Amino acid sequence: MKNIELKIEGMTCGHCERTVEEAIREAGAVGKASRENGSATVSYDENTVDLAKIRAAIEENGYPVKN
Repeated sequence: MKNIELKIEGMTCGHCERTVEEAIREAGAVGKASRENGSATVSYDENTVDLAKIRAAIEENGYPVKN
């Protein structure tokens, strides 16, 4: 498992955090979003999940990923 922290813009409430976390799950990873930090901690298996897919899933929900 690989653990990364993604910087995410636009999260302002608990609903935003849940939306980002759900997008991460749908991409095949596990994540915890924090609007206070403007980030999400993500764990994923590099052999089965592509980081670009995780980023795209988050961005498709309206939250730009900055790294």
